[in-house]
Amino acid sequence: MSKVNFKTEEDIEAIGASATLLSKTLGELAKLIRPGVKTIEINKAADTFIRDNGGIPAFLNYSGFPYSVCISTNDRIVHGFPGNEELKDGDIISVDCGVILNKFISDSAFTFAVGEVSEEVRTLLRVTRECLDKGVANAVVGKRIGDIGYAVQEHAERFGFGVVKDLVGHGVGYNLHEKPEVPNYGKRGSGMKLEEGMVIAIEPMINLGRAGVKFWNDGWTVSTVDGKPSAHFEHTVAVRKGKAQVLSTFDYIDEVLNKGV
Repeated sequence: MSKVNFKTEEDIEAIGASATLLSKTLGELAKLIRPGVKTIEINKAADTFIRDNGGIPAFLNYSGFPYSVCISTNDRIVHGFPGNEELKDGDIISVDCGVILNKFISDSAFTFAVGEVSEEVRTLLRVTRECLDKGVANAVVGKRIGDIGYAVQEHAERFGFGVVKDLVGHGVGYNLHEKPEVPNYGKRGSGMKLEEGMVIAIEPMINLGRAGVKFWNDGWTVSTVDGKPSAHFEHTVAVRKGKAQVLSTFDYIDEVLNKGV
């Protein structure tokens, strides 16, 4: 098992710069998400914006992944392929993106509502984002990995939602996926102790129905076993004393959504 790559203050600043570009990218993509848009257009816009701002899409060609972003609609949980599929009113779409900037890597995801979605789906999106916030609140020195997972799981299951256990968060910064793994479930006080210098991607994946997943034959796409919708929110986070430092932000997305663009 490879060990955790602890980051210096300079490294964390550089990962933060990468995460800022990534956050701005997701904000740009938020402007495109509406009925009638093809998901491949979102991929192209992300690739262009990242490169125009001096970055490299971290996902493109990673272990053979053929696109610059993962786009997962409705019952697709993660790692979905962009394509000629057109978004429809009532869909949800998870956009997961990574950026390499000056060799440092960040990772973030947001699930958008397309037009008007049902009340239960709106609740799923709200609760999953809250799960991320609760996980982040536990990413502090002296806590343990299990404290993050417990916070996510407890909140999601209180609403009767299924917590995906087959896929996990991870360390990030020098590589897209590093140690430690960061599950969205766990026991308080269990797992690796969190220390200064750890940078992790916390990413709740929460299903409206059952927790089970289905792996597609394309080798990437993962969907819910019962065909019900799934939401996914993710931040790149530096473990700190007292309070976690969230390096990515949803502020650019929220600004677009609140304007109703």
